[in-house]
Amino acid sequence: MSVLEMREITKVYGQGPSEVVALAGVDLTVDPGSMVAVMGPSGSGKSTLLTIAGSLESPTSGDVRVAGADLAGMSRDELARLRRRSIGYVFQDFNLLPGLTAAENVSLPLELDGIGGRRARQRGLEALELLGLADRAGHFPDQLSGGERQRVAIARAVVGDRRLLLADEPTGALDSATGEAVMRLMLTACKRGVAAVVVTHDAQLAAWADRVVFLRDGRVIDHTVPPPGPESLLGADR
Repeated sequence: MSVLEMREITKVYGQGPSEVVALAGVDLTVDPGSMVAVMGPSGSGKSTLLTIAGSLESPTSGDVRVAGADLAGMSRDELARLRRRSIGYVFQDFNLLPGLTAAENVSLPLELDGIGGRRARQRGLEALELLGLADRAGHFPDQLSGGERQRVAIARAVVGDRRLLLADEPTGALDSATGEAVMRLMLTACKRGVAAVVVTHDAQLAAWADRVVFLRDGRVIDHTVPPPGPESLLGADR
């Protein structure tokens, strides 16, 4: 069963002369263990696709299923529970809580889902260590650089038993070496069966994906399977 199924998704903002069609009849399916990169020019609907996939907003028409659950039939509380337990997000603005340390930001979703504080903190520290942030675990977001905050957001998104990972330009604030570490962490999550959708304008980043979808003016205009890229370094079992 696919983790993410989006069928005939249309999203319209405004009415009359101010109407903007952000998405127009988009289909997207992502299977467990698969990474899909979404590319396209600014205003093509990439970020809107992500927010609808993650239940942060509803489509004007069309159907969305995450892990078999029809989002249209879920209450607000049920959607919140689905996001907390099953979906990991990486936003462009990071969305870290300023009053929590890096380790606390990463472990918070686990604690909200009922995992004990000590175990949640250990799993959070392990994710931070994979991204070279073990020595920054006790720092608050305003004590971290932009790249460090980005890595904390990545760690928070992949920690725990997520089914779907949604990332909007996840390596935009990072140097190439750290960007590669981020992609390795995301691919490690995919190897556990997580499905990932990554919005990017970077062709090198897209090369890590199993499939690339191209959007323009809210429509899928093409899709392709990239040639073997850096992900092959993780082994032939990908």
